[in-house]
Amino acid sequence: MSGSTNKKVVIQRFDREPVPGFVNPQSYLLAGGVEVLTVSGTVLLVPYAEVKVLYFVRDFNGAEPSAENRIFLARPKMSGVWVRMKLRDGEVMDGLMPNNLLEWEPSGFTFVPPNAGSGSQKAFVPRAALLEVQVVGVVGSPLRLPKPKPKPKEQIELFE
Repeated sequence: MSGSTNKKVVIQRFDREPVPGFVNPQSYLLAGGVEVLTVSGTVLLVPYAEVKVLYFVRDFNGAEPSAENRIFLARPKMSGVWVRMKLRDGEVMDGLMPNNLLEWEPSGFTFVPPNAGSGSQKAFVPRAALLEVQVVGVVGSPLRLPKPKPKPKEQIELFE
């Protein structure tokens, strides 16, 4: 794992302890799984079937959001595709994904969690961990352009 732009992550697994470590954001998704440099200095390849959620975090303490912070309580303000994901263990979580299909990885989905200001900034869920993904809404669709405001008739034209 080369490069100096490694990001802190915590990998939540289905049946095992979480794995804190570092990933290179350009090359951490491999054909066999997620490549992570652990805090102890070993490089692991965690298979997609074991990964529940990979959280990009600011620090390793308090990385996993609580159950009530995993769904949006109101419509998100950022633009993107609002999705609701049901994981293999029955857990439900929301996320805001890019509104560009070319940015979606073939091995899973990277999204902004509902409470991105807390410990986790972004998250990745592999397709192997999902039972279903539903689109709840599209926020800030480029198809709807804001209507131009009409000019008031009383306004004089200075430079025409």
